[in-house]
Amino acid sequence: MDKVSIRINKYLALKKISTRKGADELVKKKKVFINGKLAVLGSQVNENDKVEVKGVEKKEYLYFAYNKPTDVETNSPKKDLFPLGRLDKNSHGLIILTNDGRITDQLLNPKFSHEKEYLVKTKEKLRSSFKQKMEAGVNIEGYVTKKCAVKIINENTFKVILTEGKKHQIRRMCANLFQEVADLKRERIMNIKLGSLKSGAFREIKGEELVVFLDKVLKQA
Repeated sequence: MDKVSIRINKYLALKKISTRKGADELVKKKKVFINGKLAVLGSQVNENDKVEVKGVEKKEYLYFAYNKPTDVETNSPKKDLFPLGRLDKNSHGLIILTNDGRITDQLLNPKFSHEKEYLVKTKEKLRSSFKQKMEAGVNIEGYVTKKCAVKIINENTFKVILTEGKKHQIRRMCANLFQEVADLKRERIMNIKLGSLKSGAFREIKGEELVVFLDKVLKQA
């Protein structure tokens, strides 16, 4: 018997069979079996255990990282997949494409804090107080943004990590601090990185990268 075990609801979520809440419902309805025995809420699963779910057709969920080009509306270049979130037409970079509707709210709902990292270039030199004011939160039309992390790259380039996604948020924050954005690229969503993916190209998210991503998202489901 393996020493490492996880709860049955987390196991079914990682296997992309259900959300954690949905898995609990399947257990309550007596549709889940571990090694031929009926599972109960909180049952533990080891690597070598045989888990069966009766009467549930497993959907094949797909996940892709897509590098949206500038001057292109946010859409999906792959049939039957939809983008999780948006980038405005003048911005470019990472978008996640999927057919997994389970994770939409968990990723986009502002009550959940998921890191998104951007590389931003401004038309003018950054003011000396820019980093401090940006990190503290900026009042954009009556709403004060959450604290964020800013790293200055050079006199007109910085990286920022946000945990929220208001419409045109970075551009509006910069404008409030008297800086105009010249280029904005999203480089990371949680553990999914854009890396060397070329503009307009996409790659499948799979393996450990996918396991870590889903574990972080679905644990809130």
